[in-house]
Order: sequence, then structure tokens, then C-alpha cells
Amino acid sequence: MYEQISRNKWKSAGLVAFFVVFIFVLVWFFEYVTGWGKGGLVLAVLVAMGSAAVGYYSSDKIVLGISRARPVSKDEFPYLYNVVEGLAIAAGIPAPKCYVIDDTAPNAFAAGRKPETAVICVTTGLLEKLNRVELEGVIAHEMSHIKNYDVRLQTLVVVMAGVVALLSDWMLRSFMWGGGGRRRGRSRSGSGGAEGLLVLAGLALAVLSPLVATIIQLAVSRKREFLADASGAMLTRYPAGLASALRKISADAEPLEAANKATAHLYIVNPLKNLKGGGGVNRLFSTHPPIEERIAALEKM
Repeated sequence: MYEQISRNKWKSAGLVAFFVVFIFVLVWFFEYVTGWGKGGLVLAVLVAMGSAAVGYYSSDKIVLGISRARPVSKDEFPYLYNVVEGLAIAAGIPAPKCYVIDDTAPNAFAAGRKPETAVICVTTGLLEKLNRVELEGVIAHEMSHIKNYDVRLQTLVVVMAGVVALLSDWMLRSFMWGGGGRRRGRSRSGSGGAEGLLVLAGLALAVLSPLVATIIQLAVSRKREFLADASGAMLTRYPAGLASALRKISADAEPLEAANKATAHLYIVNPLKNLKGGGGVNRLFSTHPPIEERIAALEKM
């Protein structure tokens, strides 16, 4: 458990560090092509942060509303409350508020930017189809997302991806408008073929950078799922419970009607399609690791 938790934390940090380096490279080409300098980066960061701020501070309310989730009392689902309160004590965080989606498909998610305002939402199907140790495994997974501040990290990654998308768009527009003042000035000075190669590299980077940013963003999401699995197993001290829950949830054929593309990445198992044995290009663009890999990692603990 300790090895998997440490490994996934380092991998997440490595991906974020690579993302930062990638942005610096993009900024250098952006400055070279457009001549906007640091002002372009500052503007891109402000725009991206502004667009992400609303989602960050209201994400739990937005997701709960979209998912048609309702708050529940301890009298209605004492079983759920007992599991949440017990695991919150084990995790050392305040007990999240409990919500339920009235849907027979088993699934669950956590939302909230910090433990004090976090919520855990489960479907009625999850409560009906999982036994106690399986439910504990699922709740521990979601509790780990909260404890690890995954919503905060994902918001940072979204801002970084937004910066990349804006810089890429502005670079492409600069090429369409004639390449920007500084590049035109350098062209007149006759700096030769090296400048032409840099311009071509900048154009290629402008085209491909949003794709690269998306791949990194999804890779971070997958690593945080592995981390939540390992951290959840640490809370329950019983990895087999979560592994069994993942098998049941992924094998269930009932569609989760409340889910959509905007919220699918939050759930413990992708509700739009079960990722079994995904590989190659499909894996690069998935928010969750393949179920078999998650179960195999849990079974090694």
C-alpha cells in the first residue's frame, strides 16, 4: 500500500512538473512568434483562472444539481452514514455530507474543493447491490479523493490546460495574421534557415499543444484514481473489498441516467463506458485506468 501510494504521488507530481516545463516551452515560442512577451502569458493565465474559478468554488453545487442528487439524513440511510463517519475518523477529516442519486446503477463520486465543504454522493443502486465491505471500499476511495485534495489539483491542471489552449489559439491567429511584429522584424534582418525552422516548430507546437495538454490532464486524472484506490485500501486495511466493488460496478449493465460527459470523470467507475482492457489510443484519452489494472494493483497489496 505504501509503495503504491508513494509511487502514484511521485508520478502525479512528475506529470504536473512536465506540464509546467511544457508551458514554459510553449511560452518561449509564443513570445518568439508574436512578440507579446510575458504580457501574453499573464493574460492567458488570468483568462484561464477566471474561467476555472466559478467551477472551483461552485463545483459541488453544480455537479449535485446536474446529477439530480438529494441530501439524505442519518435516519433514512444510517448504514451509509455509519460508514462515512467511521472512515472520516480514520482519514482524519470532517465527515462529508451525504447525498444520494435515485438510480439503480451502482456508482459514487466525491466533490468539494476542501474537506470542510466536501460531499460524497452514492446511487441507491450502490447501496442495494454492494455488501458492507464493498461499500466501505468505495467510500474509502472517495474519502481519499477528498483527503488528497484531488479537486484542487484537477482545477490547477484545468487552468494549465486552459493556458495552453489560449496560447495555442493566439499563436495560430498570429500566423494567420502574418506572424507578429517581432517575427516579421527578424525576417527582415535575414536571420536565415534557423529562424524558418523555429517558425515551423512554433506552428507545429501551436497545432499539437492542446492535444498534448489534454493527454497530460487525463494522465493526471488516471494517476489520482490509482492513488485513491491505494489510499482507500489503506483506510479500510482491506483492498479486496474495493476490488470486489470495482468488479460489481464495472460488470453492472444498467446505465446511470444522471451521468454525462461533464461529470463522468468524477465517478469511481466511468458511467458512460466501462474501461476493460483499454489500451493504445483509447487509454490515452480515458479519465479512468482500465478496471483490470486497478483490480490487479489492489490484489498486489
